Amino acid sequence: MHIALATCSNLPDGEVDDAPFHQALARRGVTAPQVVWDDPEADWSQYDAVLTRYTWDYMEKHAAFVAWAMHVEHVTRLFNSAAVVAWNTNKSYLRDLEASGVSIAPTIWLEQGQSVEVAQLMTERNWQRGFIKPLIGATARETLRFNADESGLAEARAHLQRTLANENMMLQPYLNKVETEGEISAIFIDGEVSHCVRKIPVPGDYRVQDNFGASDELYVFSEEELEQARQAHRAAGGDLLYARADFLRDDSGGLVLTEFEAVEPSLFFRHDPEAGERLADALCARVASAI
Repeated sequence: MHIALATCSNLPDGEVDDAPFHQALARRGVTAPQVVWDDPEADWSQYDAVLTRYTWDYMEKHAAFVAWAMHVEHVTRLFNSAAVVAWNTNKSYLRDLEASGVSIAPTIWLEQGQSVEVAQLMTERNWQRGFIKPLIGATARETLRFNADESGLAEARAHLQRTLANENMMLQPYLNKVETEGEISAIFIDGEVSHCVRKIPVPGDYRVQDNFGASDELYVFSEEELEQARQAHRAAGGDLLYARADFLRDDSGGLVLTEFEAVEPSLFFRHDPEAGERLADALCARVASAI
């Protein structure tokens, strides 16, 4: 079995955290080279399947990335599917999940080119702190945390004036508990919860990615939390090979979904190496059924 692991040009050797998964594939006799997704010389038709894993530069070339996914799916199998790639790489998918009953953070959707009175929006909702992020983004790109005071609002206005010239954005209340409790995530493999983690930013920060010094640890979801994660997975629909549901706690203590990542999420194998075995089994079973 020959499966390509799609990556990006600034991470040609993939991610060290995925080593248990790579080892699991090798034990099953699977060759799994890591191939840069936008390498014009790549021949995707030579693979039995392509697994999107580390394509972490697509934000700046989103249309090309979606077109790539559609091309790959035309010549071989792609996990997750091209339809999922098109849907899940734009955070407007959160509107779909909310419409299906999933709790997300209150969100004001801002269109490219729109003129925004951010002070008015904050006042109308009695939000004391705000958070801005793009609809296409990752690793905290173009995010802004601000206070609803004179200097904070001025910073928010300048940020939106610059970013809305080029892309759609989101405005939400800032969820303070991220600084003390972090973000919790449920990792799904083949439709079932595999393991859960908690990501903790450095003191005073909100960014939970290890790029910014954040730490992470194994976390045990309560049954109620697990049901919220499963609800998000069901609402996403489709036959997903893998996904990760990320949650923050709001000021009332309830969980709200912040992201549902089904294209190239970190799966935190370092906290459950057996998850590498589970993903390898699920992937091989799906590919074998189509050969």
